Amino acid sequence: MSEQEIFKLCANNIRTLSADAIQKAKSGHPGMPLGCADFAFTLFAKYLRHNPNNPEWLGRDRFVLSAGHGSMLLYSLLHLFNYGITIEDLQNFRQWGSKTAGHPEYKECPGVDITTGPLGTGLASSVGMAIGLKNCAARSGLDQTNLANQKIYVIAGDGCMMEGVSSEAASLAGHLGLDNIICFYDSNRITIEGGTDLAFSEDVGARFSAYNWRVINIENANDIAQCDKALAEAQNSDGRPTLIIGKTEIGFGSPNKQGKSSSHGEPLGVDEVALLKENIGMPSDSFCVLDEVREFCNKRVAELVADAEKYDAEYKAFAAANAEGAELIKKLTRQEIPADLKEQLFSVIPADGKDVATRNIGGIVLNKAAELIPALMGGAADLAPSTKTYLKNLGDFSKDDRTGRNLHYGIREFAMGLSGNGLALSGTAIPFCSTFFVFSDFLKPAVRLASLMNLKQLFIFTHDSFYVGEDGPTHEPIEHLAMFRTIPGVTVFRPAESYETAAAYAAALKNDGPSLILLSRQNLRPYSAEMAEKIDAEKGAYIIDTDENIDVLLIASGSEVNLALDVAKELRDMGAGVRVVSMLSMELFDKQSDEYKDYVLPYECQCRVSIEAGSTFGWHKYVGSDGLAFGLDHFGASAPAAVLAEKFGFTVDGVVRAIAQHFINPDDLADDCSCGCDCSSGDCHCGDCH
Repeated sequence: MSEQEIFKLCANNIRTLSADAIQKAKSGHPGMPLGCADFAFTLFAKYLRHNPNNPEWLGRDRFVLSAGHGSMLLYSLLHLFNYGITIEDLQNFRQWGSKTAGHPEYKECPGVDITTGPLGTGLASSVGMAIGLKNCAARSGLDQTNLANQKIYVIAGDGCMMEGVSSEAASLAGHLGLDNIICFYDSNRITIEGGTDLAFSEDVGARFSAYNWRVINIENANDIAQCDKALAEAQNSDGRPTLIIGKTEIGFGSPNKQGKSSSHGEPLGVDEVALLKENIGMPSDSFCVLDEVREFCNKRVAELVADAEKYDAEYKAFAAANAEGAELIKKLTRQEIPADLKEQLFSVIPADGKDVATRNIGGIVLNKAAELIPALMGGAADLAPSTKTYLKNLGDFSKDDRTGRNLHYGIREFAMGLSGNGLALSGTAIPFCSTFFVFSDFLKPAVRLASLMNLKQLFIFTHDSFYVGEDGPTHEPIEHLAMFRTIPGVTVFRPAESYETAAAYAAALKNDGPSLILLSRQNLRPYSAEMAEKIDAEKGAYIIDTDENIDVLLIASGSEVNLALDVAKELRDMGAGVRVVSMLSMELFDKQSDEYKDYVLPYECQCRVSIEAGSTFGWHKYVGSDGLAFGLDHFGASAPAAVLAEKFGFTVDGVVRAIAQHFINPDDLADDCSCGCDCSSGDCHCGDCH
């Protein structure tokens, strides 16, 4: 049997496995696996460098199924290539506890390099993967050997090409000349509603050529020979990323559904599955793997494992001859964090006691962290001068210099976030990305995917409240804090001043999943040395100032901690006992023991007030249903920050007045109050009544 004949037989076996699994689940997307089986098997069998015995092998290429709805294509391949995906796993497709989820899930299924599902996100993440591998090779000297030619192979569909993030990502990849990306565009011209001509008529090849991609066309990507020829051509870099446009037939082989939208997102049906098998000459048995297919794939797996062993031997020789480069690769891949990181970050905090914006301190701290952690790299969406996230003296990653640790993403927030995910998935970097907090709207889906995959990544957002001021409500985040706090697995840090900023970075870099660090534009008063010693960032919240007997409990985050401390002074002058708690991270605080939480927020004190310059959503779990959540449940306005603080009540008088109105019954004051205020209406603010 010729190579093309056995490849076609294996591709047809992928078709039947996929159709059987989707039919058994009564749910799934058969059209794409049937249409792409020829290209995908040719790739896995002949071009993809991988090691089924070690799915996380250092020398492997990466495979990104950006069209994640076609997951049975990947699961069938992983089964045939002995990744530990059994026939039983295929039979449990989309079922509770199965490795074979509806869309590929990173870490849940061996051989899956990335979680995909939202269209275009896989393609965009491949840019970060490509950057990470290029950067590691260049910095370590591995690029001077034949050990650093790993590629990122992507399968994307019409939906990926329509989503805007593919444009952002492809533009960046072309600009950077990321020639280690090879993307197959499954151009089957069908979407759920019908033909793509309903909404999509552009020349995708011309578009990608304009992005500085090489474009290779396959007239019939259901022909093994044409797929093989295109992949062979793609191996020879011309300095650009490569797009292979393959015309396929969705649902290929299905007599009544080939080329139709009905094959996209629903099982073929029992009768049609039988007709499919008959049409492509496969046995009628369910979940059948032909002996010839099993034999060929087992033989190919043995060859792949042998190739990996050869690579490892060559890498060992490289490490022996290049101790410094090998040690750097260890540091980049192990991503160890110094045990004394917080203390070292504290050491760079200015000791002059001047008020300073936490974004400025954040820049100082980030640079120190990069000095200590070689894996730390990243950039901003054209805002590094404002977000203070440029790593000094560490160079810019570019087409001409792959060693730089600063990334210039341009004004492409969504692609930036997903590229950061890809950087983390490359296994060679701890990425950060940065923009103004209000623009986090553009990359929220990337944060969600980072959390689903539990990726260590820093999202650094500055200009974190209405104190942005004159730029007005379009630039003043209100609901964003609440939004990100609702994403499972995301840890949000909003530091109050300089030392808390350093502590937040230390905690975030030790955190396993994604972390958001929210920093101020306006200057903030730093803690005294005595107060700085009380910071306990890893607990999430801690007591920063307290009386022995507590009448009022103030809980604040970020810039409002200083306000809470000033309010506490005013309340004490009125005779109240006050405790101030800095809520640096709700997520970390919620993980603490009940004993610690009760210690910080004692049940006995029910006069509880939260203060935060954003939505009050979520604060009542700390202040209780009868407590006061003092915040901003409306959009901001355009005016100087100090004016906005006065207008919105974020002053000592404003907060004290709100506390009085919320907790004190005016009827209790009216009879014996002679201060001259209108106490019965709750409008007393002189302090004599309470």
